[in-house]
Amino acid sequence: MFRLKGRVQVNPTEDLEKVKAAVENVLGNLEFKFRAEREKGTMLFTSLTQDSLSKFKRIVRQDLIRDAVRSHLKARIEGGRIRFFLNKQVAYAGHISLCDPEGESPLGPIEIEIECSDPGGLVNWLTEKA
Repeated sequence: MFRLKGRVQVNPTEDLEKVKAAVENVLGNLEFKFRAEREKGTMLFTSLTQDSLSKFKRIVRQDLIRDAVRSHLKARIEGGRIRFFLNKQVAYAGHISLCDPEGESPLGPIEIEIECSDPGGLVNWLTEKA
């Protein structure tokens, strides 16, 4: 079992396609939905395949951040779930910067939640040596 779901706020000053590109630069094989709210909106995305994390895994290895990502993600495992946040601007540039839900991503973070049968194994897979 694997299910990835996420959300990212789209501010009035942001281009919807650029926000979508930020998510697609670090994750793949996603289904997107946009929910309009008052002056802003929320982009929701989902995937049922672990393959959606292949870009994420490649960037972690390429940017030499395996240990930091492993530590960060393992600390956020709750039962069969991992929940973490990415800096939206850094993701748009094709890199990964894990952040807190508030304050570290001025335009708001990308929120990701993964449900799977073995979250620890998934973190090990994402951060394994080449």
